[in-house]
Amino acid sequence: MQIQLLNARNLSDWAFSEDEIINFLFENLDQYGDPKHQIAACLNFALGKGQGLGGYVVIAYEEGKLAGATIVNHTGMNGYIPANILVYIAVDKNQRGKGVGKLLMNEALKNANGGVALHVEPDNPARKLYEKLGFTNKYLEMRWNP
Repeated sequence: MQIQLLNARNLSDWAFSEDEIINFLFENLDQYGDPKHQIAACLNFALGKGQGLGGYVVIAYEEGKLAGATIVNHTGMNGYIPANILVYIAVDKNQRGKGVGKLLMNEALKNANGGVALHVEPDNPARKLYEKLGFTNKYLEMRWNP
């Protein structure tokens, strides 16, 4: 299994295109996913396109096929809000249970300059991995959408 850290500075070195990563996340996030245009907006933010603050992508692949991907965005609010938010993480359905998610998370955390927040549904099986890695649930998130 190969792991690659992707960001705006190494676009030419990417093993997969932006569209391939967007499609992979869309297809493998299952019920926890978003529409492709929202995943694309998150990726663009991570790449510092438009008004994005930057971030990075971590992919896992084997034999030329994506096995997993995660996108981390910088929040610009280090201290009172974690410096990073892990927005998306997905593992190919055929690779689940083989440690790919843990590889992605470890690489994402290793490259975070500051704290990392993530949102997880209470019934998401990945929650156990996040807790093993030291994530805690300190807050109840509430949202207001006009």
